[in-house]
Amino acid sequence: MPADPPKGAGKDTGQAGSGVSKPASKPSSKPCPECGRPAENPKTLPFCSPRCRDVDLNRWLSGRYVIPGKENEAEDEE
Repeated sequence: MPADPPKGAGKDTGQAGSGVSKPASKPSSKPCPECGRPAENPKTLPFCSPRCRDVDLNRWLSGRYVIPGKENEAEDEE
């Protein structure tokens, strides 16, 4: 079992670089649409990773995703 840290450890004592922690990054408000993990990488938003982004792109390109539209029989006859 690790020893207890010295008293006052982790507190800011005014010395540069000691006990100063970065503020926690703001978690993403929406999960990745492919896997549900937090999407925190600004380069791949709204996806969590390049892999999830590519999976979604492949689904669009292969025709698995379709935007429904109104059927117009007049255009089909031309």
